[in-house]
Amino acid sequence: MFTALTTNDWIALGCIGAMLLVAAVVALVIGVGLFEARSLVRREFFGYFLSPIAYVVFVVFLAVTGHLFYLTMEQLTAAGPKGVEFPMQLMLGDERFWLVFLFIPPLLTMRLFAEERATGTLEMLMTIPLRDWQVVLSKYLACFAFYVVLWIPTLAYLPVLLNLGMPIFSPAWTAYSITLIAGLGLVVLSVLLALLPGGTGMRLFALLVLIAGLAAAGVGGYGHYRIDALKPGGQVLVTVPTGIDPMPVLSSYLGLALAGAMFLALGLLVSSLVRSQMVAALLSLVLCLAFIVVGFWRPDMDAGGLTYRVLLFFSVPLHFSQDFSRGLIDTRHLVLYASVAVFALFLTVRSLESRRWR
Repeated sequence: MFTALTTNDWIALGCIGAMLLVAAVVALVIGVGLFEARSLVRREFFGYFLSPIAYVVFVVFLAVTGHLFYLTMEQLTAAGPKGVEFPMQLMLGDERFWLVFLFIPPLLTMRLFAEERATGTLEMLMTIPLRDWQVVLSKYLACFAFYVVLWIPTLAYLPVLLNLGMPIFSPAWTAYSITLIAGLGLVVLSVLLALLPGGTGMRLFALLVLIAGLAAAGVGGYGHYRIDALKPGGQVLVTVPTGIDPMPVLSSYLGLALAGAMFLALGLLVSSLVRSQMVAALLSLVLCLAFIVVGFWRPDMDAGGLTYRVLLFFSVPLHFSQDFSRGLIDTRHLVLYASVAVFALFLTVRSLESRRWR
């Protein structure tokens, strides 16, 4: 096989190998740095649960996503000519979802550095034995972890959205599917418990919860996609028609994770530049609006023109309505999210370094 490779193929493989090696080294350095700053990560993450704003965001977000899921269920179970081809397109392509999503990153990031500046604790934070990039990534990781927690309750939608080749009008919510959801919830809970400062005892308890969650998820998943599929006449709560492709669900969650990482990085940058939390939230809202407003404002222009293609490249809602929610992963969108997030984090580190020099 290798004898058939040309010189250009070897050069390409060498470049890919070098890039992977560099990425592995960078990931190792970042991992070690975050492990050294784990106490700061814990403080920032659990600080969200002490703020009423986080709970308001949680309730409003779940109310909107739950309503959109209800509308999707109506389309999936509708009789006659009604229906929906891509369920995730109905949920994530709706303007109501992006109107709520627009406010989430600013509310989650506005306090990270602005509060430290306003209370005068930023100077004390800069004296701890951590580098600036460790402080920035610790706050960013804690914020992103809470963003992931927001999406955990949506795991209850998976038995409906991930209908993997089951018979016609197959069971969606059964005892096995509920066990699957509970197991996934225990896995997430074990990760949260591992972050608590409880020493060896807490880590052992988190390990036991992780094992129990994996066992429950395995039993529930096998039972739902094997036993329920063969015997759909059991204790069935909801049935849905077949033909639902699981790829749109997976690609949508991937897109939501990367898009959220980009918006959170922008909010973190703004929070490092101002002193007022309200100003940080408003400026972050404006920055996020630049990537979302095109999804609402759809001018009448040539779809093949340069202007439309530029607007499409930066419009996150259009990325989901046309690609992610249909199971398509466009690497251009991934490059946009990753590059903006990395650049924003780089500027945040430089912002802290400039304050140290001043």
